[in-house]
Amino acid sequence: MSKPKRKLLQQRKELIERYIRLAVYRKTIKRSHALARRVARLKFWWAEREKKRALESALETVAFEAARARKNGFEAVTNVLNLGLFFLIAERDIQAVKIDALTHPDPWRRSLAARIMLLTIHELDIDKVAGNKLRQALQDGVVPEELQNAVTEAMRTIRKAQSRAQRQFANLRNSTIAHRDPDAIRQYRDIVGIDGLDVVSMAAEFYEGTHLFIAVLPKLVTHLGTWPALLSQLSAQENRKVSV
Repeated sequence: MSKPKRKLLQQRKELIERYIRLAVYRKTIKRSHALARRVARLKFWWAEREKKRALESALETVAFEAARARKNGFEAVTNVLNLGLFFLIAERDIQAVKIDALTHPDPWRRSLAARIMLLTIHELDIDKVAGNKLRQALQDGVVPEELQNAVTEAMRTIRKAQSRAQRQFANLRNSTIAHRDPDAIRQYRDIVGIDGLDVVSMAAEFYEGTHLFIAVLPKLVTHLGTWPALLSQLSAQENRKVSV
């Protein structure tokens, strides 16, 4: 017959002491992490206030100008502003959950926020908004080569960040937020194992590209709003109608 297991207090003194030290250490680490998250949450919230205001202001301005350009029938200006608005909306969605992904006290909420960020970047169909429409806008508006190069560099940075996210996090996106893995055990393990810092770092790369595009957007819109560019746009639009 096997010997009955001895309870903790029935163990040798050194084993009891080691167990207590480990338990205290784990508890201390857990509390330290919780405190660090609370402090970081306040710091992040304070640091993001101005960015949030600037982003909301940019969203309102670009949305208004895009609607006005569409109403006036200028396709090139509309397509460029629509692309800028597309990126600003995605950035605002990510910004709304970024702090939670890093610092929310509930680990499930941290995971959910990180998964929303992953899904947002994964699901952006940039080719539908940019692609031929952007190339046509640059051509119709006779945009200078320097501006075209700046737009190309911004789009390359955005696509590179999205491609890396799709490669690195494809399994997480598919199993935990988009299609949901039917293997619930695996899905659960993936959810609790998500590293919010890795996801936020990936989002920062995406930000880099969108910021490059938003930075060049005023110059691009200013050029497209000049009389020669407006006349060129209208001429190109009429020629396409005739050819059809």
